[in-house]
Amino acid sequence: MPEELEVDTDRVRETIAEPPAGALLRNIALTTARLAAFGAIAALRAGGTVNEALVLKTEASRLQAEASDQWAFYQAKGIKANVQETSRAVWLAAGKTVPPGIEQSIQRYKTEQEEIDKAAREKERQRDDRSKEADRLLELHHHFANSVALIQVSIALGAVAALTRNRMIWIGSMALGLTGAGLFAATLIR
Repeated sequence: MPEELEVDTDRVRETIAEPPAGALLRNIALTTARLAAFGAIAALRAGGTVNEALVLKTEASRLQAEASDQWAFYQAKGIKANVQETSRAVWLAAGKTVPPGIEQSIQRYKTEQEEIDKAAREKERQRDDRSKEADRLLELHHHFANSVALIQVSIALGAVAALTRNRMIWIGSMALGLTGAGLFAATLIR
């Protein structure tokens, strides 16, 4: 009987258990490229939300300045009404008839103050709306930025995995990248 063929089973197991190093590097490269593309999208979204928030905060500041102008105008009308009331008091103290123009001026200033009050309060309401929306966008920005950071760290781990040809580091890289992608998707759905 011929001698049995000897098969190196250890070598066969290693070959079956682990793909060749080239396949591992290719898979790491593909994963890292996908993460880089996804990270770029997340970074754009993070930058976009912070830009929108800054525009809204700037608009809220402008509206605050306009409201302040309205309140200054309101005070000026009040001062003019007080001057007219003082003038009326002087006429009355002198025992004379108050000229009709003074009473009309006092009434006009009071009416104008009411209109100015409404305009100022509307500016303040708009300011508050813009500021709240900006705050909401800034919160989204922070979530997007966190997803970008996780994706960037996963890309760095992918590079380490490629250099060391360590499958566990690559799996950790993918897990971290998926966490970052999940955070991005959850924030986008919000």
